[in-house]
Amino acid sequence: MPNLRILFGKKLRKIRRYKDLTQEQLAELLGVSVEFVSNMERGVNAPSFETIEKIAQAFDLSFGELFTFEDEK
Repeated sequence: MPNLRILFGKKLRKIRRYKDLTQEQLAELLGVSVEFVSNMERGVNAPSFETIEKIAQAFDLSFGELFTFEDEK
């Protein structure tokens, strides 16, 4: 089973693209750097709880939806 960071990153990238946002736009919404968004999407960095809350708000999703990975395996 892939690492949780990898699964979360794939999910984040999928949702961001579905919402038609660039990494730059998402970084601005979250108050983080573009490099951090890129690193999250690649599974290099894990977001803090505060960043997870901001991601859920930005995408209008529940926390559970951010951590449901059926399609990402």
